[in-house]
Amino acid sequence: MINQNIVGQPAAGSNNALMNGRSGALGDAIVSELHGGFYEANYQGNIFFGGHGSLIALSANTITLTATTTPILGLYNPSGNTKNLALNKASLNLVASNLTSGAGPGVFVWAISVGNGSISTGSNPYNAKTLLQSGSNAKVFAGNVALTGLTNNLTIVAGSGFTSPSGLTYTTIASTALMPSYGGIEVFDGSLIVPPGGVLALLNTTSSTVFSAVGRLEWEEVPV
Repeated sequence: MINQNIVGQPAAGSNNALMNGRSGALGDAIVSELHGGFYEANYQGNIFFGGHGSLIALSANTITLTATTTPILGLYNPSGNTKNLALNKASLNLVASNLTSGAGPGVFVWAISVGNGSISTGSNPYNAKTLLQSGSNAKVFAGNVALTGLTNNLTIVAGSGFTSPSGLTYTTIASTALMPSYGGIEVFDGSLIVPPGGVLALLNTTSSTVFSAVGRLEWEEVPV
């Protein structure tokens, strides 16, 4: 059977009415998007997010790779979970929190670890449909919380797309000075999956305690 589409504007339809598909003069399909790209997944209750509730200072442990690491942002998919965590986007905002002396935090990088049986820390994420902290087995990390129970050290695998004052050093900044913030939004659109037992962590690379961060992770949970 050959599918035949209509060229041009069809008659207005209504709920439960059958309509012809549309095509261009060369047979190319014409499609339109009714809602936002993630609306359907969100309506089904599969989108979750988590992050900082307030600015949290970076520390010496935001550059390490062991169970004592406190990721700037992190995500753990418990071993035995029946869902993959498909990352949609991450955001970060970084500001200087000390006006008298400081050094930049280096570049931001993504680190991963797999095969972790039980990490006991982290917070419950929010469901983007219900706005409740329920419906997910994942744990989200957002500063000052160590990856307690990590059995396989993190490995830095890629630089992030976030901007950073990596080369900045300063002595005194006037309290009236306008300081730029750094960070941005990194879009994954599901191109990065955290499997069961996996950890994803955003780290900086130079020890700095005079910058503070606030950020957010958003992902879709898909059956394995």
